[in-house]
Amino acid sequence: MDREGTVTRRRSSLLPWLLLLWSRLALGTLSFGSSPHRMLHDLLSEQQLLEVEDLSLSLLQGGGLGPQSLPPGLPDLDPECRELLLDFANSSAELTGCIVRSARPVRVCQTCYPLFQQVASKMDNISRAVGNTSESHNCARSLLMTDRVQILVILSEFFNSTWEEANCANCLTNNSQELSNSTAYFLSLFNQTLTCFEHNLQGSSHSPLQPRNYSEVCKNCLEAYKNLSSLYNEMQKMNECENKAEPGTHLCIDVEDAMNITRKLWSRTFNCSVPCSDTVPVIAVSVFILFLPIVFYLSSFLHSEQKKRKLILPKRLKSSTSFANINENSN
Repeated sequence: MDREGTVTRRRSSLLPWLLLLWSRLALGTLSFGSSPHRMLHDLLSEQQLLEVEDLSLSLLQGGGLGPQSLPPGLPDLDPECRELLLDFANSSAELTGCIVRSARPVRVCQTCYPLFQQVASKMDNISRAVGNTSESHNCARSLLMTDRVQILVILSEFFNSTWEEANCANCLTNNSQELSNSTAYFLSLFNQTLTCFEHNLQGSSHSPLQPRNYSEVCKNCLEAYKNLSSLYNEMQKMNECENKAEPGTHLCIDVEDAMNITRKLWSRTFNCSVPCSDTVPVIAVSVFILFLPIVFYLSSFLHSEQKKRKLILPKRLKSSTSFANINENSN
């Protein structure tokens, strides 16, 4: 123990000389004509020179000064708190990797929900201050509130906000422990629709100089696309009914992104369309509305009373006429 302490003290005393040599070499104040070994030989004794060389080799090979050279009073964690910190670090790394890998196409909710629950559980363990409950060595205080940045708190808030923005709770059930039945069924139909697209694309031959013909895709995958679209509309209606007090709520990002991908492929890439089943009633109602003004004016013309003009003679004209007739009769 005394010998190790003596070696440590000697290394600590020689460290400033070594740092001085490195600083002069870095700044260029040491001339190239004089070697570092000769400079140190002028300043140090032979024994001290050997110790400086040993210290330089140990530092260059990755060896440090050892824990004995650290100043006392540095903050350290209890073993239980350090274990909680490492658990949270590993869980956070796994969740971050899962979120990034599931970014495109978006499969965050269906793939990463077990890892999200694991991170939330680790953060809950830290918040409950498992371990030494004394005020000076509290795990929650040491890990969450001892610095201004509060890295663990910021990281936990990032995960929570990402999960809420993605509306992953709308895809999960049983306290976010598993996918809901409607979500699982929708994803199954989505995979079937994409499989149908792929199979019909492989069977179609085309020339590189001519636009590709996707008629087989539109014909053979129409039923799968209609089933997927109908289920998505039903899920939207159910979500609106369940969240009447919160306008603007969406389905989880996995379902929305899957439907957007399918619709873009169907309408833009394949240029397909879904025939409307209510075409005949719509045409009939439109024609009836267009003919309403004609029917109205025709019926008003036929059923209106045609008043004829009647000549009404004034009273004076009648009296003068009768007087003239009397005179003629008298003559």
